[in-house]
Amino acid sequence: MIISNNREPNLSEFQALVDRATLRLNDDAQSRGDYYIGRGAQKLEDDVLSFLDASARGTKFEGTIEKISGQRFPDIVAARYYGVEVKSSKDEKWISLGGSINESTRVDGVERIFLTFGKLTNPVEFRSRPYEDCLSEVVVTHYPRYRIDMNLMDGNTIFDKMGTTYDELRLSQESVNTIVDYYKSQLADGESLWWTGKARQQEEVHAVPMKIRLMRTLSATEKKKILALALAYFPEILSNANNKYERYALWLAANHGVISTSTRDLFSAGGQGAIGSIDKVPRKILNVYDNRSSIINAILSTDESVLRETWKVNNIQENRINQWIELAVQYCLLPADSQQNIEYNEKMEYLLLRLSYGGLDI
Repeated sequence: MIISNNREPNLSEFQALVDRATLRLNDDAQSRGDYYIGRGAQKLEDDVLSFLDASARGTKFEGTIEKISGQRFPDIVAARYYGVEVKSSKDEKWISLGGSINESTRVDGVERIFLTFGKLTNPVEFRSRPYEDCLSEVVVTHYPRYRIDMNLMDGNTIFDKMGTTYDELRLSQESVNTIVDYYKSQLADGESLWWTGKARQQEEVHAVPMKIRLMRTLSATEKKKILALALAYFPEILSNANNKYERYALWLAANHGVISTSTRDLFSAGGQGAIGSIDKVPRKILNVYDNRSSIINAILSTDESVLRETWKVNNIQENRINQWIELAVQYCLLPADSQQNIEYNEKMEYLLLRLSYGGLDI
């Protein structure tokens, strides 16, 4: 879509219309504050429409302003090209939720939108700004939506932060992925995005559980599935690092809605065992052996973008299993400063390498 800035009436005339309507709304609110405090969202749209109509008399916008019925964006259209979205709050904050970032309900032909915001608490006040100038962040309800902040300073919009523009993002086929990539780039150590679903048509996304469960409430089958996925995605679990479960715990909560109060129990319960003729095999390697088929299936069937993120690598090799083994071996190895550690390393490397030869069938 090409964005035209040479429409008649022009943008400055529309802004003047919105400013006049907003001034009249504020004048009316001084004498009828209780009236506006009692107005709901849809009724407020009628008030804004009325003042826009009054302010349009004698201008090029007269007779062109209409309220759009249904869940459409924006609420009011003027001269087919311009729009006004109406928002409100019942407290002192000038903050609200905006529409979804892909704007699937946007009215055809509308390219320039202003936001008229009513603070419906004493004293009642109205403000209007270009829509894109008050979009501070992206938040998630059931789908990524903009956060509106009418006090937002110039240069602090979400688009400024991302180095893009409102129009570039809304017209992109990859708007959701662009947003996700941006927020991932801002993550600090110990942080994770709880929502990383990829958009499809009609805003369908990968389902995130509505309820949160404790690990102890899961069935044995569910625990086994999570164990295999965790080992496939986070080979650092096989290390001896103190923080080896941190990324797994964030992933578990974000993607499965499961909280574990004792994360290590799923991986360490049961002690040492034997695999074939090899005894004193650590529980973490026994877990790999017991779940080898599920681990292999998960590695082979998972989208490359997910593995790049969970494995912390730039590329996924053609032989994914060997790549996972290389990572796992690196995490397993102990400092070669004693004969005991050297023997341990040899055992771990041998057992993990067997995964590529018949799934650790020893």
